[in-house]
Amino acid sequence: MKRVKLTVAYDGTNYCGWQVQPNGVTIESELNKHLSELLREEIRVIGASRTDAGVHARGNVAVFDTSARMPAEKISYAMNTRLPEDIRIQDSCEVAADFHPRFCETVKTYEYKICNRRFPDPCSRLYSLFYYWDLDEKRMQQAADYLVGTHDFTSFCTHKPEITDHVRTIYSLDVTREEDMITVRIRGNGFLYNMVRIIVGTLLRVGSGMMEPTEVPGILAARDRSLAGDTARPQGLTLVGIEYV
Repeated sequence: MKRVKLTVAYDGTNYCGWQVQPNGVTIESELNKHLSELLREEIRVIGASRTDAGVHARGNVAVFDTSARMPAEKISYAMNTRLPEDIRIQDSCEVAADFHPRFCETVKTYEYKICNRRFPDPCSRLYSLFYYWDLDEKRMQQAADYLVGTHDFTSFCTHKPEITDHVRTIYSLDVTREEDMITVRIRGNGFLYNMVRIIVGTLLRVGSGMMEPTEVPGILAARDRSLAGDTARPQGLTLVGIEYV
């Protein structure tokens, strides 16, 4: 028996998120199905990040145990001949039997794309949020700077009763613009449910002038979800990668 680690990239448009669901196709269910067929045994992967419906990834991580003789490094090649075109394995390797993708210390990087122009761009509609109103990325960066560091992010997450610790560390949070595309890039040691999308929703308020950058520290301190911005739509979000440290 060996444990195999996969690095998985996918376009989340046509999937009901990562996690297996009774009524919908997910990334996890596709991996389980094709791994089981390939290795001729029942496989159940464990994912590092349970991305929502419509969210994309270039570097999500999953592991599974197998008794198959196929070398771990060959599994990526074999799987990519079986998987649908919008899911691809970027790497496969053997790891220690006790390696768990969610219980190790990590640094996760996400990017959120905002298409800020007069009319929507149909070529970017699946991978960015269209936003008509003018956005000031400098104001957005000023607000973002207040979120860097270790904080209680209760105001910036969707409540889940099983989660009692809302303290997370953001290592960097950068807002950049290239022509009409704004990119919010965030690196941290972990993220609460909808945390990145709520942060983006708050930055949109600041960038459009509906909120001042200096209001962000007060929102953090209040630990009140109603004070932060809306949850930005999922299609602009991509899990760029997970570093194990």
